[in-house]
Amino acid sequence: MNQPVFSVSQINGYIKQMFLKNDGLRQVAVKGEVSNCKYHSSGHLYFTIKDNVGQLSCVMFASACRGLSFTLEGGQSVIVFGSIQVYERDGKYQLYAEEIRKDGIGQLYEQTELLKRRLEEEGLFAAEHKKPVPVYAKTVGIITAKTGAAIRDIVQIAKRRNPYVQLLLQPAIVQGEAAPESLVRALHALDELHPDVIIIGRGGGSAEDLMAFNEESVVRAVAGCRAPVISAVGHETDVALTDFAADLRAPTPSAAAELAVFEYRLFAEELAEFHTDLIYTMRRKVASVRARAEAAGEKLARVGPFGAVKEKKLQLTHIRESIGQAVNRHLVRQKHRLELLAGRLHAVSPAARLSGGYAYVTGKEGRPLKSVAEVEPEDTIRVSLQDGSFTAKVEHKEMGYGKEMPANE
Repeated sequence: MNQPVFSVSQINGYIKQMFLKNDGLRQVAVKGEVSNCKYHSSGHLYFTIKDNVGQLSCVMFASACRGLSFTLEGGQSVIVFGSIQVYERDGKYQLYAEEIRKDGIGQLYEQTELLKRRLEEEGLFAAEHKKPVPVYAKTVGIITAKTGAAIRDIVQIAKRRNPYVQLLLQPAIVQGEAAPESLVRALHALDELHPDVIIIGRGGGSAEDLMAFNEESVVRAVAGCRAPVISAVGHETDVALTDFAADLRAPTPSAAAELAVFEYRLFAEELAEFHTDLIYTMRRKVASVRARAEAAGEKLARVGPFGAVKEKKLQLTHIRESIGQAVNRHLVRQKHRLELLAGRLHAVSPAARLSGGYAYVTGKEGRPLKSVAEVEPEDTIRVSLQDGSFTAKVEHKEMGYGKEMPANE
């Protein structure tokens, strides 16, 4: 019997080529329940999908996992898109997943993705259209169901963070056929009240429950609001088109309240710190300006006219004191000289001579007599002594001592 013999790798390679040549296996969509789900450290995702009869091994590489919008878990009903191929080493065929969707929303998902791409190309989600959410909002608009966990959580967190914030509730239908129109009306009505920020959203639910937030009319109304809008739809893993159109996305309504309402206690503490810093800074500034003013004043006093006048006055005072001292010294010297002269004068004065027994004799016209020749007999003369004077008549005169002069020479 001449039957060919193949190696294991040949058979596995042959089967692999058969799968690759089969157009029906290159792109398949398989529906089933997830089991044996494992996220590998490499980033790859390994799992099995099964139904009531069989099961199919699946792998999703890390590059494709990054596009997964939810966490895959056992028990979930999903639709897996990919290709059937053979893993030659193990001789095992498996589904290589490129995309995974939750079951029941396949068609809706396709429609939402098409709308998202169209609005994105239109520029409706562009970053330059985003408005900043104010840090210190005074009024916060809320669009959600009138009753439910979402509004309770938002109000509770807002009042806890800042009891002074004003909350404007605009109730709306958040699921069902009437929801899109109700949400659009609520957005227009609330935007007319000019709140500082608007929160639009709802609590968690199925993908069908959240579809109202993927409607084009709602998405455009969110993008067209004058007030900044925070979108908070469902749970953290849920994504709606309003998240892309809004100015800010919050993973949950509670998180939206945290983002929209500032915490008053921290604000008051920061304000107190700013006040303290401002006082300290102003005091330093005032001290610095005062020091510069004083330095400028001192400089002005040195170089300005008032300083010059003051300096001249000081110089004048010194000159006056110097002149006074010089005059005093001069007076002292003159007084001393006068005293010396007075002493000398006293020594030669007639009064001093008179006190020694001498007499002062004057003749005609009161002129002092210095010589006997200046008088004649019968002339009247005045003789002054120490204690008085008297007149006398010359009887005769003598030249020298004891020599009589002729009467008429």
